[in-house]
Amino acid sequence: MLFKFKAVKPSGEVYEGAMEATDQHSLYEELKKSGDSVISAVEDKGRGKRRPFLNLVGFLGRVGMAEKINFAKNLGAMIESGLPMTRALSVLERQTRNKKLKMVISKITQGVGHGESLSQSISDFPEVFSPLFISMVKAGEESGSITKSLKSVAEQMEKNYLLIKRLRGAMIYPAIVVSVMIIISILLLIFLVPTLTQTFSELNLDLPLSTRIIIGLSSFLKDNTLSSLLLIIFFVSSVVFIFRTPGGKRFLGFSFLRLPIISTLIKESNSARTARTLSSLLSAGVDFLVAIKITRDVIQNHFYKKILEKAEASVRKGDSIASVFLEDSAQKLYPPFVGEMVSIGEETGKLSEMFSNVADFYEEEVNQKTKNFSTIVEPVLMVCIGLFVGIFAVSMLGPIYSLVDAI
Repeated sequence: MLFKFKAVKPSGEVYEGAMEATDQHSLYEELKKSGDSVISAVEDKGRGKRRPFLNLVGFLGRVGMAEKINFAKNLGAMIESGLPMTRALSVLERQTRNKKLKMVISKITQGVGHGESLSQSISDFPEVFSPLFISMVKAGEESGSITKSLKSVAEQMEKNYLLIKRLRGAMIYPAIVVSVMIIISILLLIFLVPTLTQTFSELNLDLPLSTRIIIGLSSFLKDNTLSSLLLIIFFVSSVVFIFRTPGGKRFLGFSFLRLPIISTLIKESNSARTARTLSSLLSAGVDFLVAIKITRDVIQNHFYKKILEKAEASVRKGDSIASVFLEDSAQKLYPPFVGEMVSIGEETGKLSEMFSNVADFYEEEVNQKTKNFSTIVEPVLMVCIGLFVGIFAVSMLGPIYSLVDAI
């Protein structure tokens, strides 16, 4: 329990403070050790009153990964330079422009000011701070190296953020090109094709199959524009909903792991995230079993979660964690290099360092492959666009040219 108290020092100075204790008697005994005498002490129930605020926070938007990284970096730097925790938090509160983060930091400052540890205060905001963040801060507090932990968690989040950003960046260009192609196709079917269809009807031309298919799609879209739009929205929403269910996520993960080029990126990026997260947690002093559990929460792919569950069970039985990665031969989700490096780390007692080396290696591999992917996909898309334009032109203009040649 948290108690607010008023006490007097041996010098006669009266002061107020807050302290965690099991009961008032324990509080008195703890203060008596330093020669202080308690004047009054009451339990602080303010922590429980923070729940309505937490419900409100959820509606204020979101805190981006970049803002969390800056929060950890700046807080660690200010504490390292000698600023008290509460003052450093106040400075961050004034600096941030995100309303949600500003309110969260305000409440964290109040909690720390009432005697809570930083890890206790941030644990009230699981929608902002992940279990990884909270665990590393707590480990830093227990080991007396809070600044090191804050820097480590900032570095870990930044590397994961850059990794995800590279993967998304590689997919943005193809997604934009495909989306534009679909939009242009719909506009052509609604506005241009009906004009050509009328011309074909007047000339009474014998149309090939490809032309009749395009005219049929055009007629359907023109006559049922609103219904078609609603159908597309329903289809997209249904796909998004299905892929957010556990079964849908498993199917999506299974599919990605079997696509050429994409599967390699998925395997190497998950290997990098697993190694980076474990390295950061272990270097901060987090217990190995807790580290595996947190890493399992960080990894999104269902099949990788299963392997980490096996790793946790293996460690609980006293087996080597490397054996789980080395025995992953059926699915080959983790490359053999991971298992070998983990084995060396266990033998030398430098497991955290080995995980860090694995993460560095695969992050660089993903970086290089995403660059290569972007280079390859551009000409492929150009060929696809050319085929699309060619098929449309042949289908819609071919009959007219045939008629002209016949004349």
